[in-house]
Amino acid sequence: MTSLLETRGKKITLTNLKKELWPGEGITKYHLIKYYLEVSAFMLPHLENRFLVIQRFPEGIHRPGFFQKNIPEGAPSWLKTAVFQGSEKETRYLLCSDPETLAWLGNQACLEIHPWLSSRHTPEKPDYAVFDLDPPQGVSFRKVCLVALVLHKILKKKGLKAYPKTSGSRGIQVYLPLKPVYSYEQVRDFTAAVFKIVENELPDITTTERKVSMRGGKIYLDHLQNARGKTLVAPYSPRPLKGAPVSAPLLWEELTNPSLIPSSFTIHTILPRLRSRGELFAPVLHDRQEIPKK
Repeated sequence: MTSLLETRGKKITLTNLKKELWPGEGITKYHLIKYYLEVSAFMLPHLENRFLVIQRFPEGIHRPGFFQKNIPEGAPSWLKTAVFQGSEKETRYLLCSDPETLAWLGNQACLEIHPWLSSRHTPEKPDYAVFDLDPPQGVSFRKVCLVALVLHKILKKKGLKAYPKTSGSRGIQVYLPLKPVYSYEQVRDFTAAVFKIVENELPDITTTERKVSMRGGKIYLDHLQNARGKTLVAPYSPRPLKGAPVSAPLLWEELTNPSLIPSSFTIHTILPRLRSRGELFAPVLHDRQEIPKK
């Protein structure tokens, strides 16, 4: 099945719309594209002016996917791109500032969108410090919520406002919006220091140990995501997991709810939530703060 989508002078040839990207669940490429268009007003501000890394699953989630940085050959000429010159090679990244680009990504079977933590205008100065809580298999989401709440308490004591979201899988990612004046190293050092306080408060369930084999089944407090070129999944991005979950912004008080489960936020449920709760991650775009000197 092929269809032509044309809007605002931009043409997209949509292909294989009946292809099930979540096999056995009736969720097709058509549903993915429809979701991207419907969520675009909320998602696009978190993507604009950021280099994007995407993960594609042309054969659906039960077959291997692949990450893509460079814009592919034959992509529409109207797509916005930007070149970043690294130390060894240059990469032509996709930029996304309109619904048509999201629709094109859907047609590419892109099930994950990962923006850089810094703007393309200040690539060495991140806009966020990110605190990634990464639980191993078998650890309850309640424990992850507990760790996030302790982190929230510590940041609040420092006079900082941070914003949590589900990873779309088992974890929680907490964003601290910053003025883009700090190096990645400075941000990484700050998040590492905060995570050490969390680990000291919750030594039985958290660890900053990098080696998986040495973590002892504890929740990994990952500060190393704060590096140029490293990415986290974007707010509202789907994940290639059963049920089509998405990375969902949360209110801090929701983390105290024992019935909260990340799999309840899906491409089917997030839009009604947005209509009722609003865009909870909007402050991340403008609530720029400074790293405390102490």
